[in-house]
Amino acid sequence: MKRRFSRQINIGGVKVGGESPVVVQSMTNTPTQDVAATAKQVERLASAGCELVRLAVPDMEAASALKEIKAQVSIPIIADIHFDYRLALAAIENGANGLRLNPGNIGGKKKIQEIVAAARSCSIPIRIGVNSGSLSRAILKKYDHPTPEAMVESAMSHVKLLEDLDFHLIKISLKSSDVLQTISAYRLLSQKVDYPLHLGVTEAGTLISGTVKSSIGIGLLLLEGIGDTIRVSLTHDPVDEVKVAYEILKALGLRQRGAEIISCPTCGRCKIDLLTLVEKIENNLTHITTPIKVAIMGCVVNGPGEAREADIGIAGGQGNGTLFKKGRVIKKVPEADLARVLTEEVRKMINK
Repeated sequence: MKRRFSRQINIGGVKVGGESPVVVQSMTNTPTQDVAATAKQVERLASAGCELVRLAVPDMEAASALKEIKAQVSIPIIADIHFDYRLALAAIENGANGLRLNPGNIGGKKKIQEIVAAARSCSIPIRIGVNSGSLSRAILKKYDHPTPEAMVESAMSHVKLLEDLDFHLIKISLKSSDVLQTISAYRLLSQKVDYPLHLGVTEAGTLISGTVKSSIGIGLLLLEGIGDTIRVSLTHDPVDEVKVAYEILKALGLRQRGAEIISCPTCGRCKIDLLTLVEKIENNLTHITTPIKVAIMGCVVNGPGEAREADIGIAGGQGNGTLFKKGRVIKKVPEADLARVLTEEVRKMINK
């Protein structure tokens, strides 16, 4: 697939846009004022592969907490600001690597000028974040409801505000909980600007529904070459947002990180407890970062033949399983030992 050309920006050392890989980010759900809890969650996200993390900054206490949090974490942080320009200035002062805001609701041109001056002096990019649920009354009156065209017009008006101040360290997002609306909005915007685009389906829902919506919305846009950074929004542990994001990127061949589990849905031929086995092995391999394909198949029908492209795998039998590598049978293993043996073999392969 051919990626859309975009300008490159730098957020705390992480390059977004240009020829850089699609960047994975998430957002904490702890109170930012709770430094210990927030720093702990940021590091959990970083361990899962998160490369940028956004923190809500609803008040000055949260803005001040950024300094302590920054000192304890290993990835850049982006301050999420609404309404009060002073929070943006305080976030910059306390070490935020990026801002996410809506220039239209921050309080007028003079206040935007102050934010831009502070951001420019520290080379801090600003993400213009447009959500379908927070469009201005004027735009809603013009379009009657939050159409993709309305979202794009809103984004372009904010872009003009920053460009008029000769500020171009810009990233843009256009999010809706409606997947098709989100896709249409990004397609339209991608034809109008060359700034990097942050993809996401906002308020996507729970683990299952949110994963489906995000996979379709984000995945289709990435397949068309649109998108430079992504966030999967889930009403769930944010670590799972990162895991789902990497699965989307793996499926599209855009990023490879950690174990890719290939497993069958099971049928009446399956004679082992495959569900428990898959969960156990997946947990055992959570912290592996080296790309490797691991097949866990329920029977010989779905064994080495169908999983021939896997680096390593097992196929279940009656109370046992067959270990295979690159489609070649290695040995039989008792069912009780399958998780342990496969985990050990995977670790041996990646540590060679």
